[in-house]
Amino acid sequence: MTWRERFPVLREHAYLNAGTFGPLSRATLDAMAALREWEGEHGRAGGTYFEEMLARRERVRELVAAQIAAPAANVALTASTTQGVQVVVAGLELGAGDEVVSTDAEHFGLTGPLVAAGVDLRVAAVKGKPAADLFDLVRAQVTPKTRLIALSAVSWIDGAVFPWRELRDATGVPVLVDGAQAAGAIDVDATGADFFTVSAQKWLCGPDSTGALYVREVDALPPRLVGYPAAESYDIAEGTWVPKAGAMRFEPGFTPATALAGLEAALTDLPDGRHARARELTERCRELLIDAGVDVATEPGQATLVSFRVAGDTTDTVRRLYDRGVLLRELPGTGLLRASVGWWNDESDLERLVEGLRRR
Repeated sequence: MTWRERFPVLREHAYLNAGTFGPLSRATLDAMAALREWEGEHGRAGGTYFEEMLARRERVRELVAAQIAAPAANVALTASTTQGVQVVVAGLELGAGDEVVSTDAEHFGLTGPLVAAGVDLRVAAVKGKPAADLFDLVRAQVTPKTRLIALSAVSWIDGAVFPWRELRDATGVPVLVDGAQAAGAIDVDATGADFFTVSAQKWLCGPDSTGALYVREVDALPPRLVGYPAAESYDIAEGTWVPKAGAMRFEPGFTPATALAGLEAALTDLPDGRHARARELTERCRELLIDAGVDVATEPGQATLVSFRVAGDTTDTVRRLYDRGVLLRELPGTGLLRASVGWWNDESDLERLVEGLRRR
């Protein structure tokens, strides 16, 4: 089976929307359907059922950890990047008077929990600026009062790669990294971050509501946003509990069994060289768009998102492209369209995009 043949959607569509949801592989769909059928026939109960679910959680933890080059013991399973951010904000007890540095190019999934906590947010104006200027623009906002730097590994707007490692090294300030547009898209080593979030439904091609959080120093972050999976033991009458070892103590709840099965399938038997292929295709996408006279906002040498501007209504353009089998994302309020280029794509998808823009 070729890389492309793994994904049924690619039979008919040029799928360029992994920055929102990655394509679901046949293996993922089959694993979810098989478990759901079993549950329907035998029930979601019994020792064997729950033992297998718990074992699968640990297999998935190992698989996700491998995608970000992190120890599995430091990885908690979550429902999303946002939930991972919430775990960190709650654990650090961030609130009024606590200074946090971020940027104006972040997703609300990162900034929302910070704003809701009432932190003093210092926002670096980086939107639309050259990637080479990002370090200086963010560094300039850091003061002796800064408790946390919170920013993306890759901008969801234009695919720019943020220098989070360099900022951590230069300032000594803990860094919370939104890895939603990085994990599964490009090579990632999360261990330089204090906290690194994963959205598994995007570039890892997992089911909805799957994700993870890497915590470098587990014992330094009190577990506050917790659920049943976080407890090694507890005593309701005494009002006490003992957290589990490692990052499991941060888990707010159980990932649905079928979603776990689908994610395990998505992360099994991944091809070597996939990230390099995605980067090559991304550069080719930029070239084809530029050659077609399209105003491309994404700089060369970034990640695997290509954002661009077209004349006319962007919502209508996305609809017309969809009708022609080209699936991508409009970024409301920016005037940008965004193509997400993955290792499963090939040049025919990019050519369909350019042709669709010509014919709209």
